[in-house]
Amino acid sequence: MKLPAKIFLFGTLSAAFLAYLWSGPAFNEESLKGVKVLVTGASTGIGEQVAYHYARLGAQIVITARRENVLKEVVKKCQDLGAQKALYISADMGISADVDRVVEFAEQQLEGLDYIVLNHIGPSPYQMWDSDVDHMRWLMQVNFHSYVQMAVKALPALEKSKGSIVVVSSLLGKMCSPFALPYIATKFALNGFFGSLQHELAMKQSNVSISICILGLIDTDSAMEKIKGHIDITPYPAHEAAWQIIKAGVLRQSEIFYPWYTYYGVLFRDWFPHARDQVIRSCYNYQP
Repeated sequence: MKLPAKIFLFGTLSAAFLAYLWSGPAFNEESLKGVKVLVTGASTGIGEQVAYHYARLGAQIVITARRENVLKEVVKKCQDLGAQKALYISADMGISADVDRVVEFAEQQLEGLDYIVLNHIGPSPYQMWDSDVDHMRWLMQVNFHSYVQMAVKALPALEKSKGSIVVVSSLLGKMCSPFALPYIATKFALNGFFGSLQHELAMKQSNVSISICILGLIDTDSAMEKIKGHIDITPYPAHEAAWQIIKAGVLRQSEIFYPWYTYYGVLFRDWFPHARDQVIRSCYNYQP
């Protein structure tokens, strides 16, 4: 296909995507009042903002992360914002027993589940890969295996409530990039597994929906610290990313992209492969 034809098709698909978004079902904030939600990775960043949005809308929330002292502060703010119930459980997603314990705690304390927002990630250096296979294996447990384990554990409760699994992923789970190989591997795994699980649940006529949220660069402290000196891209606000994540679950959307450029980045990857690699490499500051 010649370049002008590719550009025309690219524009047509983009317009169709925007038309689809504008014609979709309306988001009703009142529908979240009293819903039972488990949010992981909620001590800071996007997960923290997700918890605050749910709290403001009167949901019942269980949050989890490793740092108990920070979780206490987030729960207090959730209560102040109007959450019907706000509880925390500290856990390490690198430990399989902790993963099950979190879901069991949420189901018992909330007497069921309507939404589970899988958002946690393990720390990983932002640098050329140093062939550390042990770190890759550990990060896969935290960023991928624990997601699968929590989803499986929560499925019976979500079937009863016609609930939703919301998976926070990344553009780096769609597009290869330097400096974050272990992280990227886990995000590709997430997109592959949960995208395939969407099909299987639909074929089984399951009551449970799965929403995969493809995020670009968000202005969390950890993200900003990692990319400092490596790449110059404008970040987008965590509170807005969190809002789009919540909307995706309510509207039972199979996949959402935030901010706007993430969708076009995926199209660019597929339609302009020769230019893709040059653009990616030119975005990074690296001297061998």
